[in-house]
Amino acid sequence: MISIGAALGQATRPALSPTDIFAPVSTPAESIFDLSLLVLAVAGFIFIIVSGLLTYSILKFRKRSNDDGREPAQVYGSSQVELAWTITPVIIVLVLFLATARVIFSVQGAPHPKNALQVTVVGHQFWWEYRYPGLQVVTANELHVPVGEPTFLDLLSADTDHSFWVPRLAGKTDLIPNHPNKMWIEPRQTGVFLGQCAQYCGTQHAKMLLRVYVESRPDFDRWVRQQAVAAQADDPPSEGRRLFEHTACINCHTVQGTAANGRFGPDLTHLMSRETLGSGIAQNTPENLRRWIRRPDDLKPGSLMPPMGLTDQQLDAVTTYLTSLR
Repeated sequence: MISIGAALGQATRPALSPTDIFAPVSTPAESIFDLSLLVLAVAGFIFIIVSGLLTYSILKFRKRSNDDGREPAQVYGSSQVELAWTITPVIIVLVLFLATARVIFSVQGAPHPKNALQVTVVGHQFWWEYRYPGLQVVTANELHVPVGEPTFLDLLSADTDHSFWVPRLAGKTDLIPNHPNKMWIEPRQTGVFLGQCAQYCGTQHAKMLLRVYVESRPDFDRWVRQQAVAAQADDPPSEGRRLFEHTACINCHTVQGTAANGRFGPDLTHLMSRETLGSGIAQNTPENLRRWIRRPDDLKPGSLMPPMGLTDQQLDAVTTYLTSLR
């Protein structure tokens, strides 16, 4: 386990971990980090004062008996000292309360620029759905945002309580059924930042992971253009596509430009543009994709996607079709 001193030291140099809470790279996360340093400093000062006074009292006024064996007479304290140690904690609590309230209001009440990126985040058991209303883009588990610009997130839940947390970008915010929440991020550094659901939501809560890709504006615009294109329809349809469209797959998944328009599972239109499968539990390779289609529980026990009962030949055909969705 990293010591507090070592962890604080990491805040002054580039962090190696994409989940390092001591190396914020977004405005909301930096505000929370600064508040935590203030609270830590105040708590440390109180600890030093109390420990020092306690040590002094133990050493100077340790128990002694009179020559006749009787206990020493009690010494009564000072009214001024008692008043001071009553008022001082009240002042400390007030300062911490005001500092905390200031951070909460500065984060939650941040101005919303007219052209800021808006993303709707929907938590499912056990994956994330991302909708970009103004860009006509829908994807899953991997959120893409431009660097240096605020991105505002509308948080919804499709089933039970979830919690959206990317430590280096912002604090935790819950997704509660029938109770929309909001948060925002403003990353100032490109890269991949990891997070996960921070609210127990079922058997695969611990593997409800998420990835945030912070990209330059040109790279983000290129990603948007690629995601907005419908899946290329092969003519005549391949065997894998025919199998996909004639099984229960289309009841849960969407592939733009095809008969598949389900909403219960992730949108697969550009499946192979994602780096991971199953909300981050495995690399998105043809081998892992085939394993996932054959039996999702092998990779993610408790997944709500059922095994499709396909033969090896059918598995190969469907996998080949899905790997063409880029």
